[in-house]
Amino acid sequence: MEEIVSKPIDEITWREIEPGGVITEAGNARSYHTGSWRSLRPHYLEEKCIRCWRCYIMCPDAAISPDFTNNRMVWNYDYCKGCGICAYECPVDAIEVREEGE
Repeated sequence: MEEIVSKPIDEITWREIEPGGVITEAGNARSYHTGSWRSLRPHYLEEKCIRCWRCYIMCPDAAISPDFTNNRMVWNYDYCKGCGICAYECPVDAIEVREEGE
């Protein structure tokens, strides 16, 4: 990456800025399985999914991953806390939030 410290701020392009706030592992720590206290659970309707990846991008706990081999999304329920952001962000309602255990 090009050194940007010496450039004036109005000359720095978005390609030169390091990404920040990227969570690459499910959850904030491997030892905290936030899914153990979940009361709601997302239910993925694969036939409705258009593979826009919004659920994957917006999940605050990185509990959703794309399965490129099978062209579908996969939930890691150890880390999914059932917040419903994935369902809210889905433009085609391919994710339903249900009571845990349904």
